[in-house]
Amino acid sequence: MSQLDLASLVRNIPDFPQPGIQFKDITTLIGNGPAFQQVIDSLVDRYSGMQLDAIVGVESRGFIFGAPLALRLGLGLVPVRKPGKLPADTFQIEYSLEYGTNKLEIHRDALNAGARVVVVDDLLATGGTIEATAKLVEQAGGSIVEMAFVIELAFLNGREKLAPHSVFSLIQY
Repeated sequence: MSQLDLASLVRNIPDFPQPGIQFKDITTLIGNGPAFQQVIDSLVDRYSGMQLDAIVGVESRGFIFGAPLALRLGLGLVPVRKPGKLPADTFQIEYSLEYGTNKLEIHRDALNAGARVVVVDDLLATGGTIEATAKLVEQAGGSIVEMAFVIELAFLNGREKLAPHSVFSLIQY
């Protein structure tokens, strides 16, 4: 089967959620079965054979890609969520956004010491959310093999914030 142009299936929404922002809408990509399959197949191909212990999905769109990836690799999915969504004891981190702060949590018992994980999210922009996620994963005992994204907004230099972690993205703008 020929490869689809995934970037052409991402819809731009101007001025969302605020004026001046060009929102990259993945619903048009995941709504296309062959394209969604291609994304998951590409991630499975990349991470097969890496002796991973888990996939870490970041709320909420990271779950869309992380869950089928974990399933296909025969691994568990570890959710990183906003406060108050995880029922057991958690580690929590507060991080800065362009317009304020936010918090994320991971279950304290989500990972065994030294667990090899890939962190998955839909989009890498400035890197703040994923940088916070990396700190949580490490606090929980995990070792990040790579951070995977469907889309990377390279002009925002989020990749640099995530060094020394390896970063992979399928689509770059």
